[in-house]
Amino acid sequence: MKNAIITCPHCGQANRVPAAAGGRPRCAKCRRDLPWVVEAGDDDFAEIAEQSRVPVLVDFWATWCGPCRMVSPVLDQLAHERAGEVKLVKVDVDKAPGLSARFAIQAVPTLMVIVDGKIAARQAGAAPAPVLDRWLREALA
Repeated sequence: MKNAIITCPHCGQANRVPAAAGGRPRCAKCRRDLPWVVEAGDDDFAEIAEQSRVPVLVDFWATWCGPCRMVSPVLDQLAHERAGEVKLVKVDVDKAPGLSARFAIQAVPTLMVIVDGKIAARQAGAAPAPVLDRWLREALA
């Protein structure tokens, strides 16, 4: 499992953020919540996503998928807007066939919200930013 380097959107400080942690990432300099965007695969999904204390937005995607490339910046923006409230976990279906089979991923992108280790919401296909924002808000409510 690797760490990500996240630049604080508030003060510009570079922070090393682990893919899995007990709390939520905060900036070492200004102490504000950081957006938490990580990748997971077959070997580390349970630790990174299902055992997370922070609700998780899972993006099942593929490099060859045009709609995935359209949705990805929207999901990144949602993760930034909800820093400290949600963790974005990206799963490349071609590199994680076990997860694709386990969650019966039939189309990409497929999005899931996991809260306390359980699937709270699931949506297949790309949607516009306002629709995804409302869907995520309802799933976290």
